[in-house]
Amino acid sequence: MKKSEDLLLKPTPFSNPTHNSNHYRPDFGKIFYDFSFLEQLRLEKLRAQRSRSALSIILLTLNKEASEESTDMIEILHDVRSKTRDTDICGFVNQETIGVLLPDTDETGAKVICGKLINGNNYPKFSITTSTYPDQIFESLVKNGCIRPDAYPFELEDSRRASELKLLVKRGVDIIGSIIGIFTLMPVMLITVFAIKATSPGPVIFRQIRLGKQGIPFTFYKFRSMHEGMDDQIHREYIQDFIDGHHVKINQGNEEKPLFKIKSDPRTTRVGRFIRKTSIDELPQLFNVLQGDMSLVGPRPPLPYEAEKYQPWHLRRILEMKPGITGLWQVEGRSKTGWDDAVRLDIRYIQNWSLLFDLKILLRTVTEVLRCRGAV
Repeated sequence: MKKSEDLLLKPTPFSNPTHNSNHYRPDFGKIFYDFSFLEQLRLEKLRAQRSRSALSIILLTLNKEASEESTDMIEILHDVRSKTRDTDICGFVNQETIGVLLPDTDETGAKVICGKLINGNNYPKFSITTSTYPDQIFESLVKNGCIRPDAYPFELEDSRRASELKLLVKRGVDIIGSIIGIFTLMPVMLITVFAIKATSPGPVIFRQIRLGKQGIPFTFYKFRSMHEGMDDQIHREYIQDFIDGHHVKINQGNEEKPLFKIKSDPRTTRVGRFIRKTSIDELPQLFNVLQGDMSLVGPRPPLPYEAEKYQPWHLRRILEMKPGITGLWQVEGRSKTGWDDAVRLDIRYIQNWSLLFDLKILLRTVTEVLRCRGAV
């Protein structure tokens, strides 16, 4: 590929007085500036959507102390370009941030390239962010030309060890939380057992195979809300349309207040409709949490036939984190959010989760359940 085929711009000086005004923006291959880089980002984002190919980005932003000094960003950009591949696209997001677009590169590949940029460099101090599409960073850059201040940082080895410790603490919270939940809600669960048993034949607990972290199957528990022996074809067809984005076809609400859930499901019992609306049918999953198959907070675990319909980027929601009883999608969108946006919420949670974030989601879940919002 000839670098002369890349976008050519007339040299224009930096307007930032902290930078040397004698430095100009020269024309050289695969390097873009400000609006041009953001336009290239938009085009690569659309290409990734159409072809379902991977797309990653690395952002190097000057720290406050370094930005107050005279820093030759052009020289740094040249050096970054020399350490990346011919297919990668380098440019200025703004006067303090250098971006590197990585077409056909997944998260693992992005971290390898990021490591090459970090190791043995003489750059001023940068905060470094990496992201793989889809992610709020891409949406924010395309829309605003900048990233949100709470964008998550690239994690080096020490940070990954810290994350392992955080996951151990999260597991401890799950154990304590599930035990407290089981004992606190035991009266509700016992009443539900008697109600199901008295109104319809069949087992009280509905067992189903779901996919957990890294796609490992486990037995998922719910209170039975349907008549025994019902066919799952209705749900299979609904899931296919939902994932394919046929929202008009499956919308059970209206344009202003969509509802993406099977409404008036003929398979449900009278008691089943009530426990679904109040989310009581989900309470046995506290035992899944206690067993270690699930977490209190995380993406919802999919059915195997659901995961078969996923695009490659959808799989991130089940590869990196244990599934949860509740999650960011449940409190932000629930049944009013389309599939791709629901997956983006799950990925956003995975990338930004913390124990405090989990607590906020749990508290918001209680509010959502009491309001019965988005439940049918």
